[in-house]
Amino acid sequence: MAVHVRLSRHGTRNRPFYHIVAADHKMRRDGRFIEKLGVYDPGQEPSLVDVKEDRLQHWYERGAHLSDTVAKLLKVKNIKLARKNTSKKA
Repeated sequence: MAVHVRLSRHGTRNRPFYHIVAADHKMRRDGRFIEKLGVYDPGQEPSLVDVKEDRLQHWYERGAHLSDTVAKLLKVKNIKLARKNTSKKA
C-alpha cells in the first residue's frame, strides 16, 4: 500500500480549511484516510499550520510520499524530515 501525506479539504464554500492526512494513494482527496496528522487553515492571518511532527516523521520513515503542497507547508514551517538508513551491510 502506497501511503501519501496530503491535504483533505473541509469547511464551507469560500472558507476552506484542510486536514493533513496520511492516506492510501488510491483513496479520494476527501475520502477515507489512515491517520490525521495536522491542520492547515489558510483563512487565518498568519496562516495556521499545526502538525504532529513525530507522527509525520513516522510515516515518512516508512516510505510515505509528501504532496507538493504539504512539502511547501513544511518548508515554510521549517520542519525537516529524514528517512532512516535502511541499507543493510553484508
